[in-house]
Amino acid sequence: MRELLRDLENCVINGVAPSSDQQGSGTVRRSMNGLIHSMSTNLFEPGVGAIPDGEGAGDELSEVVLNAALKQIWDQSSGGVDTIVVGGAQKRKINAFASGSRAYLPDDQTYSDMISVYESDFGVCRVILSRWVPSDTVMLLDSSRISVMPMQGRSFHYKPLAATGDSVSGQVIGEYTAEIKNENAHGLISGLAV
Repeated sequence: MRELLRDLENCVINGVAPSSDQQGSGTVRRSMNGLIHSMSTNLFEPGVGAIPDGEGAGDELSEVVLNAALKQIWDQSSGGVDTIVVGGAQKRKINAFASGSRAYLPDDQTYSDMISVYESDFGVCRVILSRWVPSDTVMLLDSSRISVMPMQGRSFHYKPLAATGDSVSGQVIGEYTAEIKNENAHGLISGLAV
């Protein structure tokens, strides 16, 4: 079941539905667009439009780039980003935001180099690590406007099939979809240095 949940996470983030027949048929499976392919309004890149260049080569993720994107989403929608989903490369860059202001006492036994909540002028965001987000991308999401739900009566479940002698077989069945409300309330920063 864990493998199915990993596959579902990948589909929710990266899924691509065919434009011809998303509903499926007897021979074609149903499919859905993931979050990345559903976003069309708030697509940002460092140095393009209202998003300033990042640090270093100009395409690095920095607080200036992240806050500019959060401001653009806040200006254009009635929601607020409360979740940042990133892969490993961009998570390390977010962790580096606070590297200059960390302090430790002589009695401290643990060294922490992790930011799991980012607080900006535009809200408090959980920072979530996902292996399925492309390495040059940061997803900015309003979690109150996203739902992942099973189709009616199609949540993951095991269905036994006919037994042959001592051989027992079955199948795991499940169909889920992502409901994305107000596409304008979410954003994507791409083209970042890895």
